[in-house]
This record gives sequence, structure tokens and C-alpha cells, in this order.
Amino acid sequence: MATSRLRAGVIAGVSAIALLTTSAAPAGASAAPITHDEQITFHRWSDASDWRSGTSASTLTLPLGLGVTMLRPAGTTDYTDPHTGITKTWDYSTWTSKVTPVGFDASELVASWNAETPAGTWIQVQMQGTYNTGGTTPWYLMGRWASGDTDIKRTTLDGQGDPWSTIYTDTFSIDDVDNGVMLSAFQLKLTLYRAPGQWQSPRVSMLGAMTSYVPDRFTVPASAGHIAWGTELAVPRYSQNVHEGQYPEYDGGGEAWCSPTSTEMVVEFYGRKPSASDVAWVDPSYADPQVDHAARMTFDYEYDGAGNWPFNTAYAASYPGLDAIVTRLHSLDEAERFIKAGIPVVVSLSFLDTELDGSNYSTSGHLFVIVGFTASGDVVVNDPASSSNSEVRNVYKRSQLEQVWQRTKRVRANGTVGGGSGGVAYLIKPWWKPWPQVAGSTNW
Repeated sequence: MATSRLRAGVIAGVSAIALLTTSAAPAGASAAPITHDEQITFHRWSDASDWRSGTSASTLTLPLGLGVTMLRPAGTTDYTDPHTGITKTWDYSTWTSKVTPVGFDASELVASWNAETPAGTWIQVQMQGTYNTGGTTPWYLMGRWASGDTDIKRTTLDGQGDPWSTIYTDTFSIDDVDNGVMLSAFQLKLTLYRAPGQWQSPRVSMLGAMTSYVPDRFTVPASAGHIAWGTELAVPRYSQNVHEGQYPEYDGGGEAWCSPTSTEMVVEFYGRKPSASDVAWVDPSYADPQVDHAARMTFDYEYDGAGNWPFNTAYAASYPGLDAIVTRLHSLDEAERFIKAGIPVVVSLSFLDTELDGSNYSTSGHLFVIVGFTASGDVVVNDPASSSNSEVRNVYKRSQLEQVWQRTKRVRANGTVGGGSGGVAYLIKPWWKPWPQVAGSTNW
């Protein structure tokens, strides 16, 4: 069992909260230290009134919560794909949210979306933040995405930042919370693209963002539990390690595929999976070709890996009837509420083998699926970092798993300090199933 790979200093699939650096505060900024406790919200645009609250440039709001699509082009633009060098002309239209208050001073934002992109179409998501000092960020690119990879190569953009914030692959992060310069509001901008003369257009049914402040912490208090003890969901079991060495162009399987393997397990729990034609490109000698397919369809060509959080939830939501977001949960109590509602939870975490008894491996960044709880409250997981599908089901001690999932700081084997995800989760469900109500979820 091997560890997940790192990305540009950020734990693979894990938030950038531990990567804060020192930068000067802008004029007028308060230098007072941040003292508030952990806060998490998810802001969502998905019904007709949500879309009508924003500014449209040639987009059409569809009835019955079907989302927003291109009405007619607002214009045309050339896009040179940095990963192929090919330049193409595209029609485009845009939708921009109103400035949305976070409700507290936030240090991070992760956008996610649910969309359909027929052949010849794709979407772009951008974010502009407002600081609590009144200044604004640039328009940051959060992702260029399509469900396939023949029109563009799915990508984020490295090197984005200003004196107070940085984009780490899929995560907006305040550089130094001690400066007092924090995120107080934001806008999201959606651009829809299609080939000139084509009638089929992309359709986005949900656009959202998790905003959070999670203080630095090596430990967290234990949650009480007793919400879903004795409940286990029958989630299919797939090992990432049986794919080791497959398709180096998609990061080669094995340790690098924890995220798409976890996502695929949950997709199939709901009765969805790639079709025979979808996986026809996979070597027929390979077991579980749907895992190879998931890795390809979540692959971020800039990050050079399949661990991009919103690309994974967007892949899940590309299957009919599924709704998926990236957010944080406060505790295992909240995870229990999802299990009780019949919703598995994909969690992002990092640990030494001595910190999670029975894991038999250490990882600087990993994802697996919480599928239930034992009668005594320990956590039943489908852990793809297992030698075979039959070994994927594992039971981990509740107190240990809660620590390694919820903390934001950890001590590595060599004594240096690393980061943790602070409770990051993929939440995937059928559209008709209500979200369990947990703190910060009022706009899910």
C-alpha cells in the first residue's frame, strides 16, 4: 500500500491550509490575530431563482431546476490549449453570480459544479474574492472542464496569486491569516463554450463553493456518535493497487488513483457506471476498467494527476441523476448523519501508519470512502489502498480516524510539520434525496 503523490507543495487532494506564508497586510488592514472558531459554509446556485439572481450574457435559465445553458453566443474567442498547443475558435456565453457574503472571515474556498458537456462543448469556472479590507482578488481560474477529453484537456492553472492569496490547484487560500486579511465575499463566473455553428450546448445544473475557516490544530475533540452505529452501506469495493502501472499518461494507477477509485465506488453504489463503449479504450486484460475510465475522466493535465477534488465530483455528477459537491464536515457525527441517510462519504486525510491502526501504510494525502459504523462506533471504510478488491473493506478506530481527517497540522515521521485536510469530503447523492442538515449546510 503506497502513499498518494504530492502536488506543488500541496498534499494531493488536500486543502492548502497548511501552506500559509508571510505577506504584508494592505493599507488599512487590521493586524489583529484571527480568533474565531472553525466555520464552514456551502453556497449553491441550482434552481431558477438562483440563476436569475446573477448577471447573464446570453445564457438561458431552464425550468424545473435543470440549470443554465447557452441561449446564443455572446461572442467568439480563440483558446489555445496549453496541453496540446491546438488553437480553436469557440462561441461563448457567461453567467456571473452577485457578490456573495461568506458570513465570516474565511481562509479558503473550493468551487464545485455539476454539468453536462456534449461533444464540442466545455465550461470554465472563475472566482473573484473580496477581502475584509475592501480590496478584491484578480479573477482566478478554478477550472476548465469537460466530461470528455477530446475537445480540450481538463485543466487548472498554476501560478495564480496576489500579495494575500494563492490558488493551489483547486483551492483558493489566504496566504497568512495572522495578517488579518481574509475572504469576506466572492463571486463565481461561469463561461459556457461550444463549437461555432453547433446547436448542442453545455448545461450546468449546479455551481457552488465551500468557504471555510479552520484554525491550525494537531488534535480535535472527539464527537459523541450514536447516530448511525451498526449501519453499513453496501458500497462496491475496488482497489487502486490492482491498477498499478496502468496508463502512465493518467499517472499510472496504483497509489495515484485513490480519488477516482473512491469516486467510482460511490457512483456505482447508486447504480451508475460507465457503459461498455465508455471503457472500450481500456486494455481488456485489465480488471475493473471503470476505474481506469474514472482516472482518465478526472485527470487534471496541469496538476498531472487524478486527485483534483471538483473534477472528481463533476465526474460523479456527469452520471444522470447524481448531485455532487466538495465541502468540509465538522466531525464524524456529521459523517454519521450522511450514512444514516444512505449517503457514503469520501474523505481526504493523511497519516502515519502508527496513527491509524490496521492501515499498514503511511500517506501524505489519501482518499477513501466511509461506508458505515460498527455497533461500537468504529468506522467502516472502503479503502482503495488495499492489495485486492476483497481486502478493501477495513475498520478503523473512531478516535484515530477522526483525528487524521479533521486536523490541519500533523507531525511527519522525520519530525517536520505537515498539513491535513481539515475535514474535506466529497458528498455524492441522487438528486431527489435530501441532504442531511449539518452546520453550514443551509444552502446545499
